[in-house]
Amino acid sequence: MHTTHFSLASWRQGSGLLAIALTLSAASTQAGNWPQWRGPELNGSCAETNLPIRWSQTNGFAWKTPLPGKSGATPVVWDNYVFVPSPDTEKNLKLFCIDLKTGKILWQNIVGKGDRTSGKNNMASPSAITDGKRVYTLFGTSDFAAYDFSGKEVWHRRLSDDYGAFALMFLYGSSPLLCDGKLYLELIQHNPPQYPHAVDSKPERHSYVICFDPETGKTLWQKERNTGALDESMEAYTTPVPYNGPKGKEIIVVGADWVTSHRPDNGEEIWRYPNLNPKKRKDGRIVPSPLVMPGLIAVCGSKHELMVVLKADASGVTDESQVVWKTKEAVPDVCAPLYYQGKMFVLDGDKQILTCYNPRTGQKIWQGRLSVSEIFSASPTGADGKIYCFSEDGTVVIASAGDHFEILNTIPMGEGPSASSIVAANGVILVRTGENLYCVQPTAENRK
Repeated sequence: MHTTHFSLASWRQGSGLLAIALTLSAASTQAGNWPQWRGPELNGSCAETNLPIRWSQTNGFAWKTPLPGKSGATPVVWDNYVFVPSPDTEKNLKLFCIDLKTGKILWQNIVGKGDRTSGKNNMASPSAITDGKRVYTLFGTSDFAAYDFSGKEVWHRRLSDDYGAFALMFLYGSSPLLCDGKLYLELIQHNPPQYPHAVDSKPERHSYVICFDPETGKTLWQKERNTGALDESMEAYTTPVPYNGPKGKEIIVVGADWVTSHRPDNGEEIWRYPNLNPKKRKDGRIVPSPLVMPGLIAVCGSKHELMVVLKADASGVTDESQVVWKTKEAVPDVCAPLYYQGKMFVLDGDKQILTCYNPRTGQKIWQGRLSVSEIFSASPTGADGKIYCFSEDGTVVIASAGDHFEILNTIPMGEGPSASSIVAANGVILVRTGENLYCVQPTAENRK
């Protein structure tokens, strides 16, 4: 298949839209930290340099800390603190705080109980998020809590009391968003709650974008999100992202056949793009989160169906005039796209194909196959001129982020299943396997 380009008469590479930079939340401006799932830039990249590219499961790392259970949650980092959600052997759902320098567990708290697995997912899939004062964590049981850095609970809510048990086939997988001093969640789920783990006393489920006060956990507003999606297509595992456009801040949400943009102060819908499921398939759940770039928003449909890059400035229900370019080639089913050094990187984790695009035009700069025939569910990370990819079997593949496809190294760590993205923060690399958290510090030998 080939990439299809849509020419927009109003689109100019030098336009003001292209000059718009993504405004970061207060939590993401602290240099060196990785405060949320997709990092300080909210796009999978960071400004770390001199990072290692050579280590192994047995040597070359500073420390490794055993974790009691598997989880797709990516570690988050603030200064010397690493926060990692994980189930334990008793099916408790815990948040671990780990010392970045030593790997010592500083504290661990039970946030919820009743881990379970559906497909590749479990109740500990959402990543935590931190603003440097508190850490916020959410589990698929709907337990949502905040702790200070000493491990003291600030607040705890069980969201199912208000919204019912989360009704998604493969359990809840969205992570919280911090933006301008507020917490946001999306809850895009099946109605009615047909799955056994979601059946409770509430007969119906609605989908929402929800805003919380980080100080208290109180709901500030909730906006119901209606679409015409059917059956499993009603469900999404995406995480919302902010976009700072010419008309102000917007919260971008993808799922249930649609892309929607919401006002951060009240949740009112600004615009929606309706064509993420052109075949109207009923099994079209969406996993990859949206990617925000200057003037552009990249979104994926379900199951390798479609990737669309949209002009960000819109209003109302839009049509194909909002599309800058789209493709059906090597589209991710799970991995979120990456924006790094002005390029967009897209990983089809099932086919092990990594593609580099010019995001403004859709021009394919290069495309190559990763060095192992393994499934990749973790989203790629961009740092130090490199793309770090991590397979479910625990293999790290490091590619160049330059103008030509090049594999720099392949590191079999093992200890799968692994679905957590690699983190680059405060001068080190963090790799979460299905058994351990590894910290790799750069040395003169492992940077070459």
